[in-house]
Amino acid sequence: MITKETIDAIFEAARVEEVIGDFVQLKKAGSNYKGLSPFVNEKTPSFMVSPAKQIWKDFSSGKGGNAISFIMEHEHFTYPEALRYLANKYQIEIEETEQTDEEKQAVNERESLFVVSEFAKKYFHDILLKTDEGLAIGHSYFKERGFTEDTIKTFQLGYSLDQWNAFTNEAISKGYQLEFLEKTGLTIVKDDKTFDRFKGRVMFPIQSMSGRVLGFGGRILTNDKKAAKYLNSPESDIYHKSKVLYGIFHAKQEIASKDNCFLVEGYTDVIQMHQAGIKNVVASSGTALTPDQIRLINRLTKNITVLFDGDAAGMRASLRGIDLILEAGMNVRICTFPDGDDPDSFAKKTPIDELQGYLKENATDFIRFKANLLMQEAGNDPIKKADVIRDIVVSISKVSDYIQREVYVQECASIMDISEEVLFSTLAQIGKKELQEANKKFVQDKKMEVVKSTTEESKTKVDALSELEYKIIEILLLYGSKEELFDEYEFKVDDEKVESEKIQVKRSVFEKVFLSLQEDEIEMSNPKFKDIYNNIVQFYNQNQEWNLELYLNQISPEITEDVTSIIMNDERYNLHNWEKQNILVKTKDMSIDQLVSETILTYRNILVFQLVKNIQQDLLSDTSITHTSILEDIRDYNILKNLLNKLLGRVVSNYF
Repeated sequence: MITKETIDAIFEAARVEEVIGDFVQLKKAGSNYKGLSPFVNEKTPSFMVSPAKQIWKDFSSGKGGNAISFIMEHEHFTYPEALRYLANKYQIEIEETEQTDEEKQAVNERESLFVVSEFAKKYFHDILLKTDEGLAIGHSYFKERGFTEDTIKTFQLGYSLDQWNAFTNEAISKGYQLEFLEKTGLTIVKDDKTFDRFKGRVMFPIQSMSGRVLGFGGRILTNDKKAAKYLNSPESDIYHKSKVLYGIFHAKQEIASKDNCFLVEGYTDVIQMHQAGIKNVVASSGTALTPDQIRLINRLTKNITVLFDGDAAGMRASLRGIDLILEAGMNVRICTFPDGDDPDSFAKKTPIDELQGYLKENATDFIRFKANLLMQEAGNDPIKKADVIRDIVVSISKVSDYIQREVYVQECASIMDISEEVLFSTLAQIGKKELQEANKKFVQDKKMEVVKSTTEESKTKVDALSELEYKIIEILLLYGSKEELFDEYEFKVDDEKVESEKIQVKRSVFEKVFLSLQEDEIEMSNPKFKDIYNNIVQFYNQNQEWNLELYLNQISPEITEDVTSIIMNDERYNLHNWEKQNILVKTKDMSIDQLVSETILTYRNILVFQLVKNIQQDLLSDTSITHTSILEDIRDYNILKNLLNKLLGRVVSNYF
């Protein structure tokens, strides 16, 4: 178990903007940062980070929290895993108390798979560098490819001995369970026999964006025609081939800073380009590009440059990936290399200045690339040429930006020598067909839905009481420790008249809210806000001054998400729709004491209104109730309500 002193040191060192900046491209937005959501696919930024408050909020998915909660959400880490990740990032030595047998047993299966994979990475790397077979075969192969010692170390390249179960036996002797060796795919189990999956192969560890080992790619070095040249780990709880990009861990910062990602096909393409100085490069690892892989890149940049070798057949097969990139709202360019060259070979023989110049000069937009490629196949056949134009228009239809789409139509018309009117007409036909299909699906989906009752619909209406409770929580979070001079009132009842006398008292905002709610014996009606309020009260009672970071570090992840939502909503649009619900929003010319006082008065007003309404309903439903006493209560409450409205300077409002 990690000691409290270590946890405190991690929280003190971790900066939320730095932690999230490793995964999301952040841009300055006033005192905050903004970026695209890393949790959902979106085209406009709705992800906000507040360095001042050390919190983040994703308005698309609703998630939010501090640096720890981001790592837990993004990497699916447990709390201890997230702490270890940040300790490693900030070079903090972890002190631990000894784990009990129960705690050791509680380590979940997913973590066990990560632990086994991390061991395998170190084992294969050591075999490559410290054994005769590894040096003679694996290391020699990498040297022949032109990889330096630094590159081999950076990518933690390795070698698996050409023995049936050398790795498996070593892992078991070190205490790793066969169950997890099998589930990661490192070991194949048949009956009572075990075999190393990657026997006799050079090893490429595949890492997540945070650097955790998810799986491996292995290349065979013999001429065995029965064996696959490249072999990947099978799908597991931690490795999903369609959701992984090789090299993303090493490339993420360069992709974000260069605002462009080079996309290649293989492991050695990535490594050779990285070694040559082009570090913003990743590979789809031999698979067809998937939407999940595109989303990974989209977190860091909206620009992708796809690098192809001179193989026309391979390029033709990859065109679908270009359409997927366009569908994701991203910009795509294509760069091809001379015949006989691929990114690996070209980077190996080309100085960095020439390589950068070549990539810049030869990267072309997808229309020109498609036209050149497909027209070679079409030749002078007019039918095939029409098919090429239609294919290009289909790609243009994937572009969501109307201005961009029109520019592409103009370019296509120029290249293919066809009128823009025909292209726009074809584009409209494609859009109409897609709309018809979408409508058809919508109608089918609606038939499957259960019709909502009017009762359910009524529940979706804004509950003014909950909105005010939300506002009270927001006030406590933003201004709770501030001291203000508050106007307070002493009420006197005389001959059915209620009079008030104003006095001024200096209190903290927290004291004002707490005492006001205590005086009326009010408990919040919304369970979520009630929990947060009680939590804030407890924190204030235990600490002399308010500290948002400390408060967030002490509450559960569930409450953290709610709290950051409230704080960041204020940052995002200042809750501008609350005026419609008679709920005040603090403006620049409004003092904090005014905001607090009027919010509490409004809250009391609604509670009185609700109380009168409930009494009236009881009166109608139960004839045994004495009308005189009830009417007196209603009269008293109405007098109080009128006074509250007078203090607020409002006419009587209907809150429901």
